[in-house]
Amino acid sequence: MIIYPAIDILDGRCVRLLRGRAEDSTVYGDPAEMARRWIGEGARWLHLVDLDGAINRESKPDSNERLKPFADICALGAPVQWGGGIRSMSDIDRRFDLGAARVILGTAALTDPALVREACDRYPGRIVCGIDAKAGRAAVRGWVETSRTDAVELARAMRDAGVDWVVYTDIARDGTLSGANADETARLVGLDGLNVIGSGGVGTLDDIRALRDIGCKGAVVGKALYEGRFTLREAINAGG
Repeated sequence: MIIYPAIDILDGRCVRLLRGRAEDSTVYGDPAEMARRWIGEGARWLHLVDLDGAINRESKPDSNERLKPFADICALGAPVQWGGGIRSMSDIDRRFDLGAARVILGTAALTDPALVREACDRYPGRIVCGIDAKAGRAAVRGWVETSRTDAVELARAMRDAGVDWVVYTDIARDGTLSGANADETARLVGLDGLNVIGSGGVGTLDDIRALRDIGCKGAVVGKALYEGRFTLREAINAGG
């Protein structure tokens, strides 16, 4: 199982949010410095989230300056999956042009399935569906809105549209270190033809082992690494 260190970027800084709330953020410094650290400690992949894109896209549209931290990280050489506020084919093309190995579609997966199909046709195997859920229901637009769509139903629809990878995040646990929601994640793992990456609440090595044991292909780890609960090497070993 691959461990994906999370690098969430807001206003050009590496931050961690509590349950997705921008007002409950902790700043951890320069994103590229954090990326170099994780690569130096053995990261095989990095998980980048553009919080400005997810939360403030209308007031902070794409620009070379805003996207520079992401491009700088992509240039470091480790493969990157990049999500947050990506809602058009031009958005997707630009992320790949800047060096992303995979692009994560969140809100667009629910609101624009035709875009997902087009993206999967153009970039087979490189489109990820980010399913962020509250009580099993998919949330959108930076987690500020909850839909009526069941997470498993959305995952099944994305698989049928050509998606191979899903990142499943339990919003209630994200940033809390309270433990991954293995039971809910297992619902998605049970779908044939999907590679599931678990996310949200990982606080101990046992949480990583729990995701590994239910069949996850990866785990996104954020706050536990930044707070020194365990090292990246220990996480990689627990996922192996």
